[in-house]
Amino acid sequence: MDPTPDVEAEAARTLATIADEVSQCRACPRLVEWRERVAREKRAAYADQEYWGRGVPGWGDPLASVAVVGLAPAAHGANRTGRMFCGDRSGEWLYRALWRAGFASQPETTSRDDDMVLSDVWITSPVHCAPPDNKPTIVERDTCVGFLSRELAALPRLSVVVALGGFGFSVLSRLYDLRPRPRFGHGVEVPIPGGPTLPATRQQPSPAAGGGGGGGGGESVAASPRARDPARRFAAHVRGPAQTPSPDG
Repeated sequence: MDPTPDVEAEAARTLATIADEVSQCRACPRLVEWRERVAREKRAAYADQEYWGRGVPGWGDPLASVAVVGLAPAAHGANRTGRMFCGDRSGEWLYRALWRAGFASQPETTSRDDDMVLSDVWITSPVHCAPPDNKPTIVERDTCVGFLSRELAALPRLSVVVALGGFGFSVLSRLYDLRPRPRFGHGVEVPIPGGPTLPATRQQPSPAAGGGGGGGGGESVAASPRARDPARRFAAHVRGPAQTPSPDG
């Protein structure tokens, strides 16, 4: 049964509240210092642009059945544009794949104010501020993960959570308290009892050398009985055979 308009409105309000909290968060001093320094100094190619320089909220369709979870914003990508995984190479790949699969209204997004519209998908990450060298600390990860948990809980139709890389997969495995811990692998998908399916991804070249961050790239093979059609639609455009997960001890 589809959610009622009241359910959709409540999801939208909750996600908007989380987004506001993310954009104002200053809980991690190292990340705050880095994101703001990058925003001041800028990259020469973007010298005429005003950087976002804050925590980057997740975004998408409040009625999404699929959530895409990366690592963190890129220093000169989402930390510049203010839109998750917008403005870096891995984001370019991701949004093209979403567009080909019918989740996005256009093949690219360049700012949070452009005309991109997402349907049936929510895009977010465990860490919402750009970390130095694209490497958040364990403390930073654990400080920020509550936002991710609340975002996923607010999506009333969520059936598939796509992890773009090992970092996101590990965080989600902990978030859903999977035991034994599944081992990350290309094309692995893990049904979560009473919850969504968690698929792993195949890594693509990261833009870290050229600006860092983003989702780390990935090829999803998501599938779930409650969202098989949209998940397979995404999978058809990003390739990769499904595998059986192996426990990680």
